[in-house]
Amino acid sequence: MLYHNHSFFDGLLFYLSLQNNNNLNKFLFLQGINMDILLIIIGLGFCIIGIVGSILPILPGPPFGWLGLLLLELTKAIPNNYWFLGVTFIIAIGIFLLDYMMPSISTKKFGGSKAGAIGAIFGLIIGFLSHIPFGFLIGPFAGAFIGEIVFNKTKEGQALKAAFGSFLGFIASTSMKLLVSCMFLGLFIWEVLNHWNSFF
Repeated sequence: MLYHNHSFFDGLLFYLSLQNNNNLNKFLFLQGINMDILLIIIGLGFCIIGIVGSILPILPGPPFGWLGLLLLELTKAIPNNYWFLGVTFIIAIGIFLLDYMMPSISTKKFGGSKAGAIGAIFGLIIGFLSHIPFGFLIGPFAGAFIGEIVFNKTKEGQALKAAFGSFLGFIASTSMKLLVSCMFLGLFIWEVLNHWNSFF
């Protein structure tokens, strides 16, 4: 009976030692991961999402790109540049705010009303969610036109002009977002290449 108890405890101790060794191996594996490389991969992913978000209205493009730059600045290989982060943050937030203001500004510039501007925003959302080809382009135009005709009783000629204004606003805001997001990606790649030897 004592022999069996002794064997049981020996087996238990052997099992626990194996578990401890596995945990130690996992810990050593995690310690061996270069955190700078991990931050670069995640940061690059954010920059790419930023470019995609510049085209798809559901994602805020430039802020995602800026998060990629922030992660890059958190690496040990690159000296922290708070001026760089501050300036790029202001640009990202500025473009983000302009993106929401541009359709309204351009619609009113072409003689549209608040109803047309609101219609352009709703049209953009519906156009994006629908499966219509180029719905995110057709949506703002159609939304502004319907908003002017139905809610503001605007004549067709003026409504078309306002709809065209909202369409131009969308193209302008998308171009600005895409330009800034591509610039952020370019800065990201430039910094990585300049400090390549520090990473690897």
